[in-house]
Amino acid sequence: MGFAHNNVLHDNHFRKDWQRRVKTWFDQPGRKLRRRNARKAKAAALGVRPLTHLRPAVRGQTVRYNIKIREGRGFTLAELKEAGIGKKEARGVGIVVDHRRRNLSVEGKQVNVERLKAYKERLIVFPRKTGKPKKGDSLRSSRRPLPASLSPSPAVIPEAPRQITAEEREFEAYKTLRTSRAEQRYEGARKARAAKKEEEEAAKKK
Repeated sequence: MGFAHNNVLHDNHFRKDWQRRVKTWFDQPGRKLRRRNARKAKAAALGVRPLTHLRPAVRGQTVRYNIKIREGRGFTLAELKEAGIGKKEARGVGIVVDHRRRNLSVEGKQVNVERLKAYKERLIVFPRKTGKPKKGDSLRSSRRPLPASLSPSPAVIPEAPRQITAEEREFEAYKTLRTSRAEQRYEGARKARAAKKEEEEAAKKK
């Protein structure tokens, strides 16, 4: 190690007996085995359960990602109600519920309702006590092999390629959108203006 310029000489301390201050542990393999056994015992105590929770098929946010379908956080209360499943019952059978989500389109809602119905048809609920089945438990005769988990199904089936018509070429999408947004924005003001005009005309007639 060389030195340059008129600097202070290094005074490095290399004799601190570092071996006495090193911390060691040798129980890592044993802890790994204990954790694995604990997981197995917990799974056996819980019984047969779905491998993953059922989640809704939702569209991505923003114009960039809304063409893609992904798994959402949870099903809405409206979707559960239409599928005939209670929110407490849903949580017990592996269906995730999100009370904050709202359905903004009929098509998206219908996709998730069909998803819930398909899951409910395939679902097998074992009774807690053998020989004492409760309401909603699957009978032994109706039990089938456990199905694979449902993946998000596409809401829209892509159509085959075709020629663009003359009417579609002439259609101005941007202009139509801006016009409809403007109409929606000023609808309240127009109604208020019309109501005020009617009142003034009624007052003049009196």
